[in-house]
Amino acid sequence: MEQTLESGISDMKLENLRFLSSRQALADLAHFQTVLNQDLGLSGRKWVVFGGSYPGSLAAWYRMKYPHLAYVAVASSAPVNAVVNFPEYLEVVQASLASLARNRSTCPKTMKVAFDSLIQLLAYKENYEKLTEHFRLCAMLEINSIMDNNFFLETIAEFIMDIVQYNNDNREFEGVKGGNVTIEVICDIMAKESLGAPYDRFVAVVQTILEATKQTCISAEYKKFIMDMKDYSWEGTASQGGRQWLYQTCAEFGFFQSTDSLSQPFSGFPLSYYVQQCKDIFGPGFSLSSITDAVQQTNEYYGGLHIQSSRIIFPNGLIDPWHALGINSNISYDVVAIQMQDAAHCADMYPERPEEPLAVPVARRSIFTLLTKWLQS
Repeated sequence: MEQTLESGISDMKLENLRFLSSRQALADLAHFQTVLNQDLGLSGRKWVVFGGSYPGSLAAWYRMKYPHLAYVAVASSAPVNAVVNFPEYLEVVQASLASLARNRSTCPKTMKVAFDSLIQLLAYKENYEKLTEHFRLCAMLEINSIMDNNFFLETIAEFIMDIVQYNNDNREFEGVKGGNVTIEVICDIMAKESLGAPYDRFVAVVQTILEATKQTCISAEYKKFIMDMKDYSWEGTASQGGRQWLYQTCAEFGFFQSTDSLSQPFSGFPLSYYVQQCKDIFGPGFSLSSITDAVQQTNEYYGGLHIQSSRIIFPNGLIDPWHALGINSNISYDVVAIQMQDAAHCADMYPERPEEPLAVPVARRSIFTLLTKWLQS
Protein backbone atom coordinates (compact mmCIF):
# COMPACT_ATOMS: atom_id res chain seq x y z
CA MET A 1 0.00 0.00 0.00
CA GLU A 2 1.32 3.42 -0.96
CA GLN A 3 1.77 5.87 1.89
CA THR A 4 2.50 9.54 2.40
CA LEU A 5 5.48 9.80 4.74
CA GLU A 6 5.25 12.54 7.35
CA SER A 7 8.97 12.56 8.10
CA GLY A 8 12.22 11.60 6.44
CA ILE A 9 13.66 8.10 6.46
CA SER A 10 16.59 7.96 8.90
CA ASP A 11 18.52 5.28 7.03
CA MET A 12 18.27 2.55 4.40
CA LYS A 13 17.71 -0.47 6.61
CA LEU A 14 15.65 -3.21 5.01
CA GLU A 15 12.52 -2.21 6.94
CA ASN A 16 12.79 1.27 5.42
CA LEU A 17 13.53 0.05 1.91
CA ARG A 18 9.98 -1.33 1.80
CA PHE A 19 8.97 2.20 0.86
CA LEU A 20 11.27 2.03 -2.18
CA SER A 21 9.13 0.78 -5.05
CA SER A 22 7.87 2.03 -8.37
CA ARG A 23 4.33 2.11 -6.99
CA GLN A 24 5.41 4.31 -4.10
CA ALA A 25 7.37 6.55 -6.49
CA LEU A 26 4.27 7.06 -8.63
CA ALA A 27 2.14 7.80 -5.57
CA ASP A 28 4.72 10.34 -4.40
CA LEU A 29 4.69 12.01 -7.81
CA ALA A 30 0.89 12.13 -7.81
CA HIS A 31 0.83 13.72 -4.35
CA PHE A 32 3.54 16.21 -5.32
CA GLN A 33 1.69 17.22 -8.47
CA THR A 34 -1.65 17.51 -6.70
CA VAL A 35 -0.23 19.79 -3.99
CA LEU A 36 1.66 21.83 -6.60
CA ASN A 37 -1.51 22.26 -8.64
CA GLN A 38 -3.34 23.51 -5.56
CA ASP A 39 -0.59 25.85 -4.36
CA LEU A 40 0.15 27.40 -7.76
CA GLY A 41 -3.34 27.32 -9.22
CA LEU A 42 -2.38 24.94 -12.02
CA SER A 43 -5.48 22.76 -12.02
CA GLY A 44 -6.74 22.00 -15.51
CA ARG A 45 -3.30 22.30 -17.13
CA LYS A 46 -1.94 19.57 -19.39
CA TRP A 47 1.12 17.98 -17.82
CA VAL A 48 3.78 16.17 -19.85
CA VAL A 49 6.02 13.69 -18.02
CA PHE A 50 9.48 12.81 -19.34
CA GLY A 51 11.84 10.07 -18.21
CA GLY A 52 14.73 7.98 -19.43
CA SER A 53 15.67 4.40 -18.44
CA TYR A 54 13.90 3.41 -15.18
CA PRO A 55 12.42 6.94 -14.93
CA GLY A 56 11.22 6.33 -18.49
CA SER A 57 9.24 3.36 -17.24
CA LEU A 58 7.92 5.53 -14.41
CA ALA A 59 6.81 8.15 -16.94
CA ALA A 60 4.84 5.58 -18.95
CA TRP A 61 3.35 3.98 -15.83
CA TYR A 62 2.43 7.39 -14.40
CA ARG A 63 0.46 8.25 -17.51
CA MET A 64 -1.24 4.84 -17.35
CA LYS A 65 -2.01 4.79 -13.61
CA TYR A 66 -2.72 8.52 -13.15
CA PRO A 67 -4.31 9.63 -16.46
CA HIS A 68 -6.13 12.47 -14.69
CA LEU A 69 -2.75 13.98 -13.75
CA ALA A 70 -0.45 13.17 -16.70
CA TYR A 71 -1.76 14.09 -20.15
CA VAL A 72 1.24 12.85 -22.18
CA ALA A 73 4.35 10.79 -21.45
CA VAL A 74 7.71 10.45 -23.20
CA ALA A 75 9.35 7.24 -21.99
CA SER A 76 12.87 7.05 -23.42
CA SER A 77 14.77 3.72 -23.28
CA ALA A 78 12.15 2.45 -20.84
CA PRO A 79 12.43 -1.23 -19.80
CA VAL A 80 8.73 -1.70 -19.07
CA ASN A 81 8.93 -5.51 -19.18
CA ALA A 82 10.36 -6.90 -15.93
CA VAL A 83 12.27 -10.19 -16.22
CA VAL A 84 14.24 -12.16 -13.66
CA ASN A 85 16.92 -13.34 -16.07
CA PHE A 86 18.02 -10.89 -18.76
CA PRO A 87 20.66 -12.66 -20.90
CA GLU A 88 19.34 -10.72 -23.89
CA TYR A 89 21.28 -7.71 -22.58
CA LEU A 90 24.57 -9.36 -23.52
CA GLU A 91 23.10 -10.69 -26.75
CA VAL A 92 22.48 -7.08 -27.79
CA VAL A 93 26.01 -6.20 -26.66
CA GLN A 94 27.35 -8.81 -29.07
CA ALA A 95 25.08 -7.66 -31.90
CA SER A 96 26.05 -4.03 -31.32
CA LEU A 97 29.77 -4.82 -31.31
CA ALA A 98 29.29 -6.56 -34.64
CA SER A 99 27.08 -3.91 -36.24
CA LEU A 100 29.18 -0.81 -35.50
CA ALA A 101 32.72 -2.18 -35.61
CA ARG A 102 34.72 -1.56 -38.75
CA ASN A 103 35.88 -5.17 -38.56
CA ARG A 104 32.26 -6.33 -38.11
CA SER A 105 31.72 -9.83 -36.76
CA THR A 106 35.37 -10.42 -35.79
CA CYS A 107 35.13 -7.99 -32.86
CA PRO A 108 32.77 -9.99 -30.61
CA LYS A 109 34.50 -13.22 -31.63
CA THR A 110 37.91 -11.86 -30.65
CA MET A 111 36.40 -10.47 -27.45
CA LYS A 112 35.11 -13.93 -26.56
CA VAL A 113 38.50 -15.53 -27.19
CA ALA A 114 40.09 -12.91 -24.96
CA PHE A 115 37.57 -13.40 -22.16
CA ASP A 116 37.96 -17.18 -22.31
CA SER A 117 41.71 -16.65 -21.92
CA LEU A 118 41.06 -14.46 -18.88
CA ILE A 119 38.99 -17.24 -17.31
CA GLN A 120 41.81 -19.72 -17.91
CA LEU A 121 44.33 -17.41 -16.26
CA LEU A 122 41.99 -16.91 -13.33
CA ALA A 123 42.07 -20.64 -12.60
CA TYR A 124 45.66 -20.49 -11.30
CA LYS A 125 46.72 -18.47 -8.26
CA GLU A 126 50.18 -17.82 -9.70
CA ASN A 127 48.49 -15.54 -12.28
CA TYR A 128 46.83 -13.27 -9.71
CA GLU A 129 49.69 -10.80 -9.52
CA LYS A 130 49.78 -10.47 -13.31
CA LEU A 131 46.01 -10.02 -13.50
CA THR A 132 46.17 -7.38 -10.75
CA GLU A 133 48.73 -5.46 -12.78
CA HIS A 134 47.04 -5.91 -16.17
CA PHE A 135 43.64 -4.71 -14.97
CA ARG A 136 45.02 -2.14 -12.53
CA LEU A 137 43.10 -3.51 -9.56
CA CYS A 138 42.92 -1.41 -6.41
CA ALA A 139 43.97 -4.41 -4.30
CA MET A 140 45.75 -7.68 -4.98
CA LEU A 141 43.34 -10.13 -6.59
CA GLU A 142 42.06 -12.78 -4.20
CA ILE A 143 39.73 -15.59 -5.25
CA ASN A 144 38.42 -17.54 -2.29
CA SER A 145 34.95 -18.41 -3.55
CA ILE A 146 32.88 -18.73 -6.72
CA MET A 147 31.34 -15.34 -5.88
CA ASP A 148 34.82 -13.74 -5.78
CA ASN A 149 35.52 -15.28 -9.19
CA ASN A 150 32.22 -14.24 -10.74
CA PHE A 151 32.34 -10.72 -9.34
CA PHE A 152 35.77 -10.13 -10.84
CA LEU A 153 34.61 -11.36 -14.25
CA GLU A 154 31.44 -9.26 -14.16
CA THR A 155 33.38 -6.17 -13.08
CA ILE A 156 35.73 -6.48 -16.05
CA ALA A 157 32.94 -7.27 -18.53
CA GLU A 158 30.98 -4.21 -17.37
CA PHE A 159 33.59 -1.96 -18.95
CA ILE A 160 32.56 -3.28 -22.37
CA MET A 161 28.86 -3.35 -21.46
CA ASP A 162 28.97 0.35 -20.53
CA ILE A 163 30.74 1.32 -23.76
CA VAL A 164 27.97 -0.35 -25.75
CA GLN A 165 25.06 0.98 -23.70
CA TYR A 166 26.29 4.58 -23.87
CA ASN A 167 28.04 4.39 -27.24
CA ASN A 168 28.59 7.79 -28.87
CA ASP A 169 26.04 9.54 -26.68
CA ASN A 170 26.40 13.03 -25.30
CA ARG A 171 26.90 12.37 -21.60
CA GLU A 172 29.95 14.61 -21.65
CA PHE A 173 27.35 17.39 -21.64
CA GLU A 174 26.76 16.52 -17.96
CA GLY A 175 30.40 15.93 -17.08
CA VAL A 176 30.83 12.21 -17.77
CA LYS A 177 34.33 11.43 -19.04
CA GLY A 178 35.38 8.92 -21.68
CA GLY A 179 32.79 9.59 -24.36
CA ASN A 180 35.51 9.44 -26.99
CA VAL A 181 35.92 5.69 -26.35
CA THR A 182 33.29 4.09 -28.58
CA ILE A 183 32.51 0.66 -29.99
CA GLU A 184 34.62 1.56 -33.02
CA VAL A 185 37.58 2.47 -30.81
CA ILE A 186 37.56 -0.68 -28.69
CA CYS A 187 36.97 -2.94 -31.70
CA ASP A 188 39.85 -1.29 -33.55
CA ILE A 189 42.07 -2.17 -30.58
CA MET A 190 40.74 -5.74 -30.56
CA ALA A 191 41.71 -6.02 -34.24
CA LYS A 192 45.36 -4.92 -33.74
CA GLU A 193 47.36 -8.11 -34.00
CA SER A 194 50.51 -6.08 -33.32
CA LEU A 195 49.36 -5.80 -29.68
CA GLY A 196 49.62 -9.55 -29.26
CA ALA A 197 47.04 -12.24 -28.53
CA PRO A 198 43.33 -11.36 -28.09
CA TYR A 199 43.82 -11.32 -24.31
CA ASP A 200 46.56 -8.68 -24.61
CA ARG A 201 44.31 -6.56 -26.82
CA PHE A 202 41.49 -6.90 -24.31
CA VAL A 203 43.81 -5.67 -21.54
CA ALA A 204 44.67 -2.69 -23.77
CA VAL A 205 40.95 -1.98 -24.22
CA VAL A 206 40.28 -1.93 -20.46
CA GLN A 207 43.32 0.25 -19.81
CA THR A 208 42.22 2.65 -22.56
CA ILE A 209 38.80 2.97 -20.92
CA LEU A 210 40.37 3.53 -17.49
CA GLU A 211 42.58 6.30 -18.84
CA ALA A 212 39.74 7.97 -20.74
CA THR A 213 37.44 7.92 -17.72
CA LYS A 214 40.22 9.06 -15.35
CA GLN A 215 39.89 5.98 -13.13
CA THR A 216 43.08 5.15 -11.26
CA CYS A 217 42.15 1.55 -10.46
CA ILE A 218 39.39 -1.07 -10.54
CA SER A 219 37.72 -2.25 -7.34
CA ALA A 220 36.98 -5.92 -7.95
CA GLU A 221 36.67 -7.34 -4.42
CA TYR A 222 33.34 -9.06 -3.78
CA LYS A 223 33.74 -8.80 0.01
CA LYS A 224 34.19 -5.02 -0.23
CA PHE A 225 31.24 -4.73 -2.61
CA ILE A 226 28.98 -6.58 -0.17
CA MET A 227 30.18 -4.44 2.75
CA ASP A 228 29.47 -1.27 0.77
CA MET A 229 26.02 -2.46 -0.28
CA LYS A 230 25.09 -3.58 3.25
CA ASP A 231 25.95 -0.13 4.63
CA TYR A 232 22.50 1.37 5.19
CA SER A 233 23.64 4.83 6.31
CA TRP A 234 23.14 7.89 4.14
CA GLU A 235 26.90 8.47 4.37
CA GLY A 236 27.76 5.09 2.82
CA THR A 237 29.57 4.75 -0.49
CA ALA A 238 26.49 3.10 -2.06
CA SER A 239 23.99 5.65 -0.73
CA GLN A 240 23.89 7.67 -3.96
CA GLY A 241 21.84 4.92 -5.57
CA GLY A 242 23.78 1.67 -5.62
CA ARG A 243 22.07 0.05 -2.63
CA GLN A 244 18.67 1.41 -3.60
CA TRP A 245 18.74 0.23 -7.21
CA LEU A 246 20.08 -3.19 -6.27
CA TYR A 247 17.23 -3.53 -3.79
CA GLN A 248 14.68 -2.73 -6.48
CA THR A 249 16.14 -5.32 -8.84
CA CYS A 250 15.96 -7.93 -6.07
CA ALA A 251 12.49 -6.87 -4.88
CA GLU A 252 10.65 -5.76 -8.00
CA PHE A 253 12.31 -5.99 -11.42
CA GLY A 254 15.04 -8.63 -11.72
CA PHE A 255 16.85 -7.34 -14.84
CA PHE A 256 19.84 -9.60 -14.05
CA GLN A 257 22.25 -9.33 -16.98
CA SER A 258 23.52 -12.89 -16.89
CA THR A 259 25.81 -14.85 -19.20
CA ASP A 260 23.13 -17.56 -19.58
CA SER A 261 23.23 -17.36 -23.37
CA LEU A 262 25.63 -18.71 -25.96
CA SER A 263 25.09 -15.67 -28.20
CA GLN A 264 27.33 -13.28 -26.27
CA PRO A 265 31.06 -12.88 -25.62
CA PHE A 266 31.36 -13.35 -21.84
CA SER A 267 31.14 -16.09 -19.22
CA GLY A 268 31.10 -16.44 -15.47
CA PHE A 269 28.11 -14.55 -14.07
CA PRO A 270 24.97 -16.71 -14.36
CA LEU A 271 21.57 -15.98 -12.87
CA SER A 272 22.47 -17.86 -9.68
CA TYR A 273 25.29 -15.34 -9.09
CA TYR A 274 22.85 -12.42 -9.00
CA VAL A 275 20.37 -14.24 -6.78
CA GLN A 276 23.18 -14.97 -4.32
CA GLN A 277 24.05 -11.26 -4.31
CA CYS A 278 20.49 -10.45 -3.26
CA LYS A 279 20.75 -12.96 -0.42
CA ASP A 280 24.18 -11.79 0.69
CA ILE A 281 23.06 -8.16 0.89
CA PHE A 282 19.39 -8.26 1.87
CA GLY A 283 19.01 -11.67 3.50
CA PRO A 284 17.92 -15.24 2.72
CA GLY A 285 14.33 -14.15 2.05
CA PHE A 286 15.45 -12.94 -1.38
CA SER A 287 15.37 -16.33 -3.08
CA LEU A 288 14.88 -17.08 -6.76
CA SER A 289 11.28 -17.97 -5.97
CA SER A 290 10.56 -14.69 -4.19
CA ILE A 291 12.23 -12.64 -6.92
CA THR A 292 10.27 -14.51 -9.59
CA ASP A 293 7.00 -13.82 -7.75
CA ALA A 294 7.86 -10.14 -7.38
CA VAL A 295 8.69 -9.76 -11.08
CA GLN A 296 5.44 -11.47 -12.03
CA GLN A 297 3.49 -9.08 -9.81
CA THR A 298 5.24 -6.10 -11.42
CA ASN A 299 4.16 -7.19 -14.89
CA GLU A 300 0.65 -8.01 -13.70
CA TYR A 301 0.34 -4.52 -12.24
CA TYR A 302 1.70 -2.56 -15.20
CA GLY A 303 1.12 -4.88 -18.17
CA GLY A 304 4.70 -5.48 -19.25
CA LEU A 305 4.96 -5.19 -23.03
CA HIS A 306 1.16 -5.08 -23.29
CA ILE A 307 0.76 -1.71 -21.61
CA GLN A 308 -2.69 -0.20 -22.20
CA SER A 309 -2.88 3.57 -22.27
CA SER A 310 -2.79 6.51 -24.67
CA ARG A 311 -0.52 9.40 -25.62
CA ILE A 312 2.79 7.74 -24.73
CA ILE A 313 5.96 7.90 -26.84
CA PHE A 314 8.61 5.17 -26.48
CA PRO A 315 11.94 6.18 -28.11
CA ASN A 316 14.59 3.42 -28.10
CA GLY A 317 18.15 3.34 -29.36
CA LEU A 318 18.81 0.00 -31.05
CA ILE A 319 22.44 -0.19 -29.91
CA ASP A 320 21.22 0.04 -26.32
CA PRO A 321 20.76 -3.42 -24.74
CA TRP A 322 17.81 -2.15 -22.69
CA HIS A 323 15.69 -1.76 -25.80
CA ALA A 324 15.14 -5.55 -25.62
CA LEU A 325 12.75 -4.94 -22.69
CA GLY A 326 11.03 -1.92 -24.21
CA ILE A 327 8.21 -1.09 -26.61
CA ASN A 328 9.65 -1.36 -30.12
CA SER A 329 6.51 -1.25 -32.24
CA ASN A 330 3.35 0.84 -32.07
CA ILE A 331 0.70 -0.51 -29.71
CA SER A 332 -1.94 1.88 -30.98
CA TYR A 333 -2.14 5.11 -32.96
CA ASP A 334 -1.21 7.09 -29.84
CA VAL A 335 1.05 4.62 -27.99
CA VAL A 336 3.97 5.05 -30.33
CA ALA A 337 7.42 3.48 -30.63
CA ILE A 338 10.30 5.42 -32.18
CA GLN A 339 13.36 3.32 -33.00
CA MET A 340 16.72 5.04 -33.40
CA GLN A 341 19.21 3.10 -35.50
CA ASP A 342 22.78 3.06 -34.13
CA ALA A 343 21.69 5.11 -31.09
CA ALA A 344 22.47 4.52 -27.42
CA HIS A 345 20.61 4.59 -24.11
CA CYS A 346 18.41 7.71 -23.75
CA ALA A 347 20.23 9.31 -26.70
CA ASP A 348 17.23 11.50 -27.59
CA MET A 349 17.32 13.20 -24.18
CA TYR A 350 20.74 14.84 -24.68
CA PRO A 351 21.45 18.13 -26.48
CA GLU A 352 21.91 17.81 -30.21
CA ARG A 353 25.43 17.60 -31.63
CA PRO A 354 26.90 16.90 -35.10
CA GLU A 355 28.53 13.57 -34.13
CA GLU A 356 25.33 11.81 -33.02
CA PRO A 357 23.61 9.15 -35.19
CA LEU A 358 21.29 10.58 -37.82
CA ALA A 359 18.28 8.85 -36.31
CA VAL A 360 18.51 10.83 -33.06
CA PRO A 361 17.61 14.35 -34.32
CA VAL A 362 14.91 12.73 -36.47
CA ALA A 363 13.49 11.12 -33.33
CA ARG A 364 13.53 14.42 -31.44
CA ARG A 365 11.56 16.09 -34.24
CA SER A 366 9.05 13.25 -34.24
CA ILE A 367 8.61 13.56 -30.48
CA PHE A 368 8.10 17.32 -30.79
CA THR A 369 5.56 16.86 -33.57
CA LEU A 370 3.52 14.34 -31.57
CA LEU A 371 3.62 16.45 -28.42
CA THR A 372 2.46 19.51 -30.33
CA LYS A 373 -0.39 17.56 -31.93
CA TRP A 374 -1.60 15.98 -28.70
CA LEU A 375 -1.32 19.13 -26.59
CA GLN A 376 -3.35 21.06 -29.13
CA SER A 377 -6.11 18.47 -29.23
